[in-house]
Amino acid sequence: MPRVLERLTELVGEPASEGHRTSVRAEVRPDAVAEVGRFTFVIEWRGAGSVASVAAAADRSLVAAREIGAGAIPLVAVPFMGEVGRRRCRQAEVCWLDLSGNAHMVAPGLRVLVEGRPNRFKRRGRPANAFAPKSARIARWLLLHPHRVMSQREIARATDMDEGFTSRIVAKLESDRLVRRPRGGGVQVSDPGLLLDAWREVYDFSKHHVRRGHVPARSGDALLRQLSRAFVREGIEHAATGLGAAWLLARFATFRVVTLYLRQEPAPQLLEKASFHEEPRGANVWLVLPNDDGIFHGSAERDGIRCVHPVQVYLDLQDHPERAGDAARQLRADLLKWRDDG
Repeated sequence: MPRVLERLTELVGEPASEGHRTSVRAEVRPDAVAEVGRFTFVIEWRGAGSVASVAAAADRSLVAAREIGAGAIPLVAVPFMGEVGRRRCRQAEVCWLDLSGNAHMVAPGLRVLVEGRPNRFKRRGRPANAFAPKSARIARWLLLHPHRVMSQREIARATDMDEGFTSRIVAKLESDRLVRRPRGGGVQVSDPGLLLDAWREVYDFSKHHVRRGHVPARSGDALLRQLSRAFVREGIEHAATGLGAAWLLARFATFRVVTLYLRQEPAPQLLEKASFHEEPRGANVWLVLPNDDGIFHGSAERDGIRCVHPVQVYLDLQDHPERAGDAARQLRADLLKWRDDG
């Protein structure tokens, strides 16, 4: 906490000192209350800037700030705040700072915005990850059934996973407050949007094997249908993602690049017949061999073309060209709303 107080002193230009927390109920008592000039900050510190951790800290600081009274400013502090965590704080109207030098603190009489400082606290080694290729089958299945309470055995069977492995991944999701255990047992998603944000924060499309090339076609839609027909004739299981899938699912804009997941590597003769030429620069076709077959869970036919589930399309779009960012936002608004009433 001393380093957080030092950062507040630097950012506000007034000495920061710890105030009293005893006016707040013990169960929601914040990590610290800081008096900085005429401002009172209600601080929740987290050792990692993951979206799940940040969301929990933001909720807690808001509750504590309300109990302290008018003028108290909720603040989340972390070593480094990622983009998804920043967005979560902005949505919750909670201020934040990180020890890497960034901050977003806006309140009556206060406006401090610092961005662009690199992460000074990158960890070596491989962190525990509930969204590694095989592990992510569980998150995907939960998001496909966001309002259901399921046993771990049911999840393991549905995702073709070992029960012990499933138990470890569910425990990790639970520790990150991404799933909960309702009375009576079972597992249920706590907040589907938060689970999706946490997954997207660490998702890396480049971990799949991607072959980029060019096929002559008059339009993206025509190209998508041409390739799909070719793979159907050869019995190759496939499913669209990226901008082509966004078009089929949400009718978002025309597109040039067609992206297809394939269950198996297509034969050279098939690619030659389809006029596919390997050409990374200027490619209009991405053929993707997924790093796990769970990619196909939840896929369904749309307008004659099989697409991966909207959850997978949303994840993939962040690494696609053209208007992929806008497509992701529309897809989420239209198909990934997850209202509590189911």
